[in-house]
Formats: sequence, structure tokens, C-alpha cells
Amino acid sequence: MASADFKEGQNCSICLNIYTNPVTLRCGHNFCQVCIDHVLDTQEGSGVYTCPDCKKRFQERPILQKNINICKTAECLFSSQPEYEMARIFCTYCIHSPVPAVKSCLMCEASLCENHLRVHSKSAEHVITDPTTSLGNRKCSIHKKILEYYCSKDAVCICVSCIAFGEHKGHFVEPLNTAFEKKREVLRNVLEKLTLKKKRTEKRVRSLQKCRIDVQEKAGRVTKQVNVVFKDIREQLYILEKRVLSEIYSWEEQVSFTVSDLIQQLEIKKDELSRKMYHIEELCNVSDPVTVLQEQESDRGHFFDTEEGDNEDRERDDKKIHNIEDLDEGLISVTLHSGLSDIMTGVKRGIYVSESLDILLDLNTAGNYVAVSGDLKSVSWSEFNQYRPETPERFQYCQVLSTRSFSSGRHYWEVETSESGDWMVGMCYPSIDRKGVQSYIGNNNQSWGLCKFNNEYSVIHSSDVSQLSHYISCQSFRIYLDYEAGQLSFYELRGPIRHLHTFTAIFTEPLHAVFYVWGESVRIKS
Repeated sequence: MASADFKEGQNCSICLNIYTNPVTLRCGHNFCQVCIDHVLDTQEGSGVYTCPDCKKRFQERPILQKNINICKTAECLFSSQPEYEMARIFCTYCIHSPVPAVKSCLMCEASLCENHLRVHSKSAEHVITDPTTSLGNRKCSIHKKILEYYCSKDAVCICVSCIAFGEHKGHFVEPLNTAFEKKREVLRNVLEKLTLKKKRTEKRVRSLQKCRIDVQEKAGRVTKQVNVVFKDIREQLYILEKRVLSEIYSWEEQVSFTVSDLIQQLEIKKDELSRKMYHIEELCNVSDPVTVLQEQESDRGHFFDTEEGDNEDRERDDKKIHNIEDLDEGLISVTLHSGLSDIMTGVKRGIYVSESLDILLDLNTAGNYVAVSGDLKSVSWSEFNQYRPETPERFQYCQVLSTRSFSSGRHYWEVETSESGDWMVGMCYPSIDRKGVQSYIGNNNQSWGLCKFNNEYSVIHSSDVSQLSHYISCQSFRIYLDYEAGQLSFYELRGPIRHLHTFTAIFTEPLHAVFYVWGESVRIKS
């Protein structure tokens, strides 16, 4: 019963399909368990059993041994080739050997091979479909008739008797194929929407992945910059330390050398005095007067040094020490201060910000209900009209610009506000309107601001207000501008500096600092 298209190790030689529950005879040949069982059942009455492949004879019905290796291979083939599932459905009427079914009859709940299909009833009630194992599910559980309709109200498949006599009488029903096409169209629409949603999700994932990469690259770049800055600081501090310590060591060495030389000379003198003292002690022990008197007369000058000589020696030694200048601690302090100041100046120049020069307020832009201090550093709300000359630059409301503008570089400046009243601080183009509500900070696309109104803090640009979520507890703020990067940031100066918000834009004009006050005052910190 071998076949020309039989694939050794994959297909059963009886049904010619992929093995289902493969078993092995003692002769070593493999078959589907159901296939070989059918064959052995037909040989039951003959008193002898034979292998369908090699025809080896067995006196007793052979024991079937499951082939685990082929079973795993078959499972892999079934999972990768679903079309084989259909080939595993056999004809219901071929009882002597399994034959693959080509169709199934829903009415008879039977599967048919080609031969049995030719003789099967062709009446309309016998519905023929592709081979299926779920034959029982295609009939009504109540009337045992084929499901031909779909009830939209109850969302169930029904038979013709359900319409006429069952609980679905009077409901809107339609043929299964019609309902199927409608459902398939709905599913297609859902699939289309899900596909679009998946694409948007994938795009969002790619965007977030790029964001993550950008963040990592930026963090790496900034980390590298910080590492370079601190490495340079350490090197400069090491050089400064060596220079200052070298001056201290040089002074110490000079004084120590002079003192050591004087100590050595005094040690020699001390030894000489000890020798003299010993000689005199010996003379004191001599009993012969003549010997003592003659020794004394010959060495009078040798034994009796004058006190004046000792004083002269001391003065000479002291003079040697005092001739060496004392360590100038003031000079050391100045050297340290100057060196550290130079290092910090270099640091500020080399990293994120170049410290702004003094920002002064421009009286020519100040509204008539703001008061500007004499040093042009503070602005406060005024109850009285200041009657300033009318100029095109002057604001109608309580606002004022800085005299200085920024068109490049990195800069920061700081402000201090009072606790009561309302205020806005930020930056704007010189082309900002000077009259009307559109001239307020943030009520246009030419200005960006940090605001306090009714004790609530927010940021504003192009009339888009975003309230700050976290609590602000101090009255000092820093405004940081990176013109080329198009970033304007606001920080709260409370203990550790805390970031509040960053605007991102492509700046097209120079930027001025701008202030608004109402019942409040704002001062630029020097």
C-alpha cells in the first residue's frame, strides 16, 4: 500500500497523511494508531496478523509501541502546515481502512470520501461543506435542524423552526451568509481601524525609542562636558596647590637651613665649652698652688670668655634669622584667591552659561503705572500715573523691558519678587505690541513668561497657559537663555535649584527681559 508521494519518516503508508499518534510494530515500521488498528481489526478472523509494509507475519496481535520521535516531528509539521488538519478528517463510512474525507454533510453529521460523496443524497436539506469536525455545532440544539439563519436581536444562529415556532418568532432574522458578510464587513472595518491604531502605536514606539536615544546621547554629551570641566578644574587646582605649597616649602627650607647652620655652630661651641669646663674641674682638684696659678696665667684669655662676646654672637645669629623674610600669609591668601577666581572664571566661560552683565530697565518702555527705581534694577506697581512722555516704545499697561538684548550665546539672570500681588517675568522680541491685551507677556507669539496670579504659578506663550503642578515656596527665580539651542528655562532658587519649565522655539529676533507687575514688585538681583 505504499504510495509514490510517500515521504519516509513523515507520512503513514496506509492513509498517506502525516502521522497521527504514530506507533511502531516489532518489525520497525510506523503507522498512525487508528490506521494500523483498522488493519489489525480486519485481520482478526484470519488467525494471523501481517505488517502492511513488509508483510511480516505475527501469530498474535502485535503490541503497538508509541514512537515519540516521529510524534514530535508530526506535531511540528501540523503546527507549521494547518492544511494537514483537514486531511486528518476521515470518511465516516470507510470502516475497513481510514480514507480522507473531501466533504462533510451537516444534515447527516458525516464526513464523505469521493466515492461516498457520489452516492450521497443531493436533496436541498443535505447541506454539503468542506470537511469539518464540528458537525454537531451546525445544528439547532432544540429542533435538530441545520442552522440557516441569524437572529440580530439575540445574536445567535437559528434554524427555520426557531423562526416559526421558537422564541425568535417575530425577531429580525437574515440568512447566515448575509449576516456573515455583514459581520465580515464589520470585522474588516475593525481590522482596518486596529491596523491604523497599530501603525500609530508603532510610530509612537519609534518616536519614544528615538527620544530615549536622544536623551541618552544628550546625557552622554553633557556628562562628557562636565567630566572635562571637572578634570580641568582638578588639573588647575593641582597646579595652584603645587605653586602655593612650593612657596611655603621654599620659605620653610630657607629658614630651616639657616637655623640648622646656627645650631651646628652652637653645638661646636657647646662642645668647646664642655671641654673647658672639664679642664677647669681638673685644675680645681690639683693641690699644688704653683701648677694651678701658672696654668691660669698662661690661659687666662682662653678660659675666661667675656659676656660681651656671647652677646655679640647672639645678636649676629638673630640677625641672620631675621634677615630671612617671614612667610607672607597675606600673599598666600591673595595667590589662592586670585588663582581660584581665575579657575572659576574659566569654568563659567567654558560651560553652560556666560554670566550676564547687569540688566537695567528701560524707562522709555515703562508703562505709566509702574515705578522704576533709581538704579534701574527694580520695578513696582504704582497707584499714581507717572505721566511719562508718550513714545512708540512705551507700554500701555504695567510692563517694562530691559535696555539690553540678547541675540546669541547662553545667559542667565535672576529676580526676586515680593510675596503679595501679581507679576510676570520673561523675555520678548522688541517687535512685541505695546498696546492692547495682546501686548501682555505671553498673550502673543513674541513673548514667553513665568506668571503668578492669585497665588497660582503658570507659564504662558501664544495665550497658551500651563499651570505649574508643584508647590513654589520661594520668591527667587532664575531665567536661563540658550539662544542658539532655542531654549528659555525658568528655575526656582530654593535650596537646590529646581527646574520649573523650558520653552523651546526658533528665535528670530533679539530677546529683551520683560516684566509685568500689579500690586507687586520685582527686583533684578545683581
